[in-house]
Amino acid sequence: MWDDGPMRFDVHVEVRLRDGVADPQGATIERSLPALGFDGVTGVRVGKSMRFTLEAADEAAARSEVSDMCARFLTNPVIEDADIHIGAVAPA
Repeated sequence: MWDDGPMRFDVHVEVRLRDGVADPQGATIERSLPALGFDGVTGVRVGKSMRFTLEAADEAAARSEVSDMCARFLTNPVIEDADIHIGAVAPA
């Protein structure tokens, strides 16, 4: 059983452009795919994915800290949204 010390959490942050924001990288990929034999692909959007381990008192504290990281550093909150996935690993 875990004690009351900090826990480690596996964190996965998926960042994507908000709807309505132009995605020139996605558009380039979408235009190039038919030339490579991949027909019928539409709606290509490019994002970024970050994975890391975080120590926190509990999942709520971990989620709060990651949300703050996203707002202040990991995303551009004007044009990007982030999906945060958190899983407990073990006591730290």
